[in-house]
Amino acid sequence: MNFKRLLFVLALAAALPAFGQTKFVFTPQWSAQAQFAGYYVAKDMGFYREEGLDVEIRHPFSTQTREEIVLSGGSDAVSLFMCEAMEMVDKGIPLVNILQTSMNSGMTIISRYGGDPMTLRNAKVIKWRAGFSQVAMAMATREHLDYKWITAASSLNIFVSGVVDAALAMSYNEYYQLLSTGIISPGKGIYRFSEHGYNVQEDGVYMTAEGYGKNRDAAERFARASRRGWEWCAAHPEEALEIVMKYVKQFRIPTNQVLQQLMLEEILRLQLDPDSGKREFRLRPDMVKFSSDLMLEGGIIKNEVTYEMLMP
Repeated sequence: MNFKRLLFVLALAAALPAFGQTKFVFTPQWSAQAQFAGYYVAKDMGFYREEGLDVEIRHPFSTQTREEIVLSGGSDAVSLFMCEAMEMVDKGIPLVNILQTSMNSGMTIISRYGGDPMTLRNAKVIKWRAGFSQVAMAMATREHLDYKWITAASSLNIFVSGVVDAALAMSYNEYYQLLSTGIISPGKGIYRFSEHGYNVQEDGVYMTAEGYGKNRDAAERFARASRRGWEWCAAHPEEALEIVMKYVKQFRIPTNQVLQQLMLEEILRLQLDPDSGKREFRLRPDMVKFSSDLMLEGGIIKNEVTYEMLMP
């Protein structure tokens, strides 16, 4: 066997699942980026394989809602904002949280003209077609803001063109992209939910209650390896960024290393519990209660969703 053929065989063997490994499909809520670095690291560093899992990370289409992804049955676990999961539970889709990565909200509203988003009246504000907007809409109701919500797949083009007055933006994503255009300035015209009494947890990994019941052992192994991946990211951010860029290039995402580095730094910051300052990887009962009350008040959900309902 010549050398090139040997390399091919070795590469093929590495790509195939080892005998006895359990197939597990995970779907993040968006395209490849540093927001999901811990899962890429867990896969590339072999943490999933060490747990006996053959994990496929399957990114969704940008127009797919989280509800569509969950109900399709194509994934074992999905990444959701806590409030998204709570809205689905209220609709009769039982979900359980197997890993919580976010301990803080990265949600912001950014004004097109640098003014205070809370003083805008009759303003056109972009929210995402794919979801994520539950807390923002409930906050606007509580604060008596007469926003006219404009649904779009992406906030950037419409915002930059001046068609709208403001946009929802994540502090680790659209905020930095808009800064790079020069249209907004650091710290101006931005309302950070976490700084105004609306700090609720976001990214977590969820499974349907039925799916968890059938694959509890695999779910626990996936959660354990994923947590290890995130902890490795925090300890080795430069190496983690290299792994992120590998996935970004693989999926041909239009971004750059500077933006992905800023995203990773912000994601890791948002993972620190606001009280303990540690990565606790857990849902907080107080934030679940606050979110449920807020969404009930805003008409987003019809029934209270409790912490116990989200726990395995």
